Amino acid sequence: MPEPVTIVGFAAGMTAVTAQLARRYFEIAKECVDVVLGAIALVLVLPLLGVCALIIKLSSKGPVLYSQVRVGKDGKLFRMYKLRTMEDGAESGCGAVWATRQDARVVPACRWMRLSHVDELPQLISVVRGEMSLVGPRPERPEIMEELEKHYPNVRARLTVRPGITGLAQVRNGYDTSVEQFRRKLEADLEYIQKRRWRTEIGILAKTLTKVCDRDAC
Repeated sequence: MPEPVTIVGFAAGMTAVTAQLARRYFEIAKECVDVVLGAIALVLVLPLLGVCALIIKLSSKGPVLYSQVRVGKDGKLFRMYKLRTMEDGAESGCGAVWATRQDARVVPACRWMRLSHVDELPQLISVVRGEMSLVGPRPERPEIMEELEKHYPNVRARLTVRPGITGLAQVRNGYDTSVEQFRRKLEADLEYIQKRRWRTEIGILAKTLTKVCDRDAC
């Protein structure tokens, strides 16, 4: 009969292998679900995006879509798309900065798109391309990421998973507008990474629906 220490060691090893396989399965399944649901959602919101595009064109000069380079999983850079709700060239004189509440750069006719987060819908393109997930830490801009690393050395732990359109930090705390406020966001993101499971994903998506009219949106 095997020694107790051998049995304990074998059980611990099997538990570790099972946990690793479960995490691996979750990652593969989550990516497949993201691509399928992302594609369906993108088709469904096309009429709404068409209306928004018309409003943007009639209310301001410039392109309908606004793209930014963001930091994705494992630090890989990708181009993320949003509806342009600010005046064209809003950052030409100041560079990358956090948006603020009642931001004067926002086109008045497009403010409702920010409050309802409709401006985020083109990010479904990145979900379908596998660069983003429906749920995950929000991707940061490289310039802001460099600034955050000076204050939070563990910030790159957020890059171990694909960034998301929505996440635990957003439904719990809203959007951060400064380096100081980012602390709460980082804590929530790291908590999410540790507790990722289907129940968590569904819960975050459900709470995201309550943010359709978000007075705290920037």
